[in-house]
Amino acid sequence: MPEAASFQGLSWDPLSDLQQLLAYPFMVNALEAGTIVAVMAGVTGWFIVLRQQTFAGHTLSIIAFTRAAAASLAVLPLAVGYFSFCALGALALAGIAGARKTLSAESAAIGSLQAFALALGFLFVTLYHGVLSGLDSLLFGTFLGITGRQVSVLLAVAAAAVTLVALAARPLIFASVDPEVARAAGVPVRLLGFGFLLVLGLSVAETSQITGALLVFALLVTPAATAHRLTSRPGLGIALSVALALAVTWLGLALAYFSIYPVGFYVTSLSFALYLLVRVTGAVAERRRTMVRVAAEAA
Repeated sequence: MPEAASFQGLSWDPLSDLQQLLAYPFMVNALEAGTIVAVMAGVTGWFIVLRQQTFAGHTLSIIAFTRAAAASLAVLPLAVGYFSFCALGALALAGIAGARKTLSAESAAIGSLQAFALALGFLFVTLYHGVLSGLDSLLFGTFLGITGRQVSVLLAVAAAAVTLVALAARPLIFASVDPEVARAAGVPVRLLGFGFLLVLGLSVAETSQITGALLVFALLVTPAATAHRLTSRPGLGIALSVALALAVTWLGLALAYFSIYPVGFYVTSLSFALYLLVRVTGAVAERRRTMVRVAAEAA
């Protein structure tokens, strides 16, 4: 392997590595921002998987890239593009979901919106050549340049979003599991769906700043999908989703600091590895249970 690809500075002394990791303010800011994003993504992601809206989450991530590029073209802070316009994307998705006749029709409409958003994003990148140097960061994430002010903004947005989800958790779970029965019971299913899409837009805007627009699934979906396979209990599932998101974020940031590869690569790889491990372990356990049951019936 080339010398440049090795982990520079990483030793077998975890305490020394941790001290080195925390020696620079930009890395402390990155860890703080990553922690905030992971908590919000873990909570929101659990509901995304429950509501089967992972495709909508990916579309919002593409919209986040488009709006960040548009903000750069208009000489505005990237946060304006990430947060302000993700709300517009959530409105568009809410309109599509409200007008759908079938699930396939909804998926086709969302896919068309995603393709249009991606095309606009690359157009804005081309028009404003200054973005080209940061294109990889927009697409695949970075931990460099995160300021204390950005951490404060992320914390405020995450606190508001998580609070809203917590307040609406019971009816949201009810509406997600059985929307028809929930509607008959007087639960405002459509309003909850619209509100959740707005929260999802905020979550995507936050997560994109760490993982990049194309790798939002790494934090927003994969830890939550893993948690869903481990337990069906809502409280425990959300806690597991947050814990897994925190684990892959912290480890991903640490590995990115000691190597030349982007943080999005490590976060994505670690998330997928955990999901694959849980899938394989569950399949093996199920096979053993089946064999035991067949042996017991044969006896």
